[in-house]
Amino acid sequence: MVKNWKNLIPVYIVLIVAVLLVALPFYLTLIAAFKTPIENRQDFFAFPTSLYLGNFQAILESPRYFIALRNTIYIAVASIVGMIVFMPAASYAIARKMNVSRTYRWLYSFMLIGIFIPFHVRMIPLVRIASTLSLTNIHGIIVLYIAGTTAEAIFLYVGYIHAIPTELEEAARVDGASTLRTYKSIIFPLMKPMIVTVIIKDVLWIWNDFQLALFMLNRTPDHWTLTMFQYNFRWRHSADPTMIMTSFVLTMLPIFIAYLFAQKHIIGGLVSSGIKS
Repeated sequence: MVKNWKNLIPVYIVLIVAVLLVALPFYLTLIAAFKTPIENRQDFFAFPTSLYLGNFQAILESPRYFIALRNTIYIAVASIVGMIVFMPAASYAIARKMNVSRTYRWLYSFMLIGIFIPFHVRMIPLVRIASTLSLTNIHGIIVLYIAGTTAEAIFLYVGYIHAIPTELEEAARVDGASTLRTYKSIIFPLMKPMIVTVIIKDVLWIWNDFQLALFMLNRTPDHWTLTMFQYNFRWRHSADPTMIMTSFVLTMLPIFIAYLFAQKHIIGGLVSSGIKS
């Protein structure tokens, strides 16, 4: 027992260092947001003497924050809806046809190749195409987000659908159900755990994405997302770190609140996605 504990000491040291590397920046950001600029200059690491809300008030009085928040929520929700509508259905067709059709096997292989190409490599051609088609706007970036997540999502969905017994679909066909009805009533509900997993992964990327938003939405403040608001806000208040930290907190807060409310469903989806039938 003692020998096993000694072997675990390096593991715990690495874990503690990793936790500190994540927790320390979060702690400094949070306490700086509730300090006055004078307090922050006196001791950057000290806890605030009182919860000063003037920084939050100054940012929330700016209409550009709420415009950016509205745009970010709209882009995230619209992108996720598009992913839910198209990708599970496409994955179902590929999973059930790839064993009998060379076309579907080639299509799936093409999707797998897309996984190994970093999005930053694909991003420039996609932005060039969007610019040519006059899609450098909010609706254009939604299309790019859906396109950017297609390969990974289809790979995950196809693997999950392969674990669903085909006997369920055969029984539905015997009862007279069409392929669409079988998908809607049987396959799609069974895919919900994996859909939740994909949504978590993609919504965090979309919410925190900066590079694609910089190329697509930086022409006018009316199209800014929260990351763009934060980027431009940082340059205007470069001499006031308390305001910069407060903008970071306000950017993280909506997605953090959404996670708290959806925590039960998120954890259930992640657990269920690891269960094989």
